[in-house]
Amino acid sequence: MVCDGLGRPLTFFLSPGQMSDAKGAAALLSTLPCAKVLLADKGYDADWLREALEIAACIPARRGRKNPARHDRKLYKQRHRIENLFARLKDWRRIATRYDRCGELFLSAICIAATVLFWL
Repeated sequence: MVCDGLGRPLTFFLSPGQMSDAKGAAALLSTLPCAKVLLADKGYDADWLREALEIAACIPARRGRKNPARHDRKLYKQRHRIENLFARLKDWRRIATRYDRCGELFLSAICIAATVLFWL
């Protein structure tokens, strides 16, 4: 999921459960909005992803990494807005428990909830 600086969702991508976060981010690279910095968690720490980004990345390095990349800790604290976005979406019982077996229906439920919560 890509969100803006206020924690409002912009784009979604529903990936299989076994897919890594960094590989899922590859599908969203072309839809990234104009921004100064990309905030992400350790799951997105990959050299190829940092090189593919046209903007600065604030991604903490994984623990076992030989050459850890630096990140701004103060800026990284703003990532709570992304976590709050997921928490607000999970207030909808249908999304939190994933009643829909079909991915398309689940993604449409997320889109409806995001529209009601953040854009109306």
